[in-house]
Amino acid sequence: MDAYLAVVSKREVRRYAPRPLPDDLLRRILEAGRASGSSRNRQPWRFVVVRDRERLARLATLLSRPENLAGAAAGVALTLTQPRALFDAGRAAQNLMVAAWALGVGTCPNTPTDAEGVQRLLEVPEGLTVPTVISMGFPAPGQPRPRAGRDPEAILRRVDRLPLHEIAFAETYGRPLA
Repeated sequence: MDAYLAVVSKREVRRYAPRPLPDDLLRRILEAGRASGSSRNRQPWRFVVVRDRERLARLATLLSRPENLAGAAAGVALTLTQPRALFDAGRAAQNLMVAAWALGVGTCPNTPTDAEGVQRLLEVPEGLTVPTVISMGFPAPGQPRPRAGRDPEAILRRVDRLPLHEIAFAETYGRPLA
């Protein structure tokens, strides 16, 4: 799947098939996150991969939507060494999720509701923060799934997003793009 198709076709997957992620596939997804750009190349992210069923279940209870993680093959807690580097965290998270999609793996970002509980459970050192936990796995039946060979323009016509002319302007806010 090419990069443009992966970006425009990416959908959140909230239910997963009971199938583990192969190590080599997970490694490729993590490498995509590691390759993200960051301010001054500080690379403020660290990834805690959780695959143990019991730990996943406990971690799920600390998130805003526990069901998104409870049945996942893995969770990736994105931790930051610099709490103010949220933009860089978003770049790394998006790289992870788009790469996963291109490789046939579904993902969903999840917000911690008990940040301290997440840090304790994952033994994240003091001073680091956990802005998101990404659930991932192969999509369950009925969930969106990545497919190569699709027409990106047809996908864009069907997605529930504001039209480009309402969100992109030329030179000054409100001036239509040509």
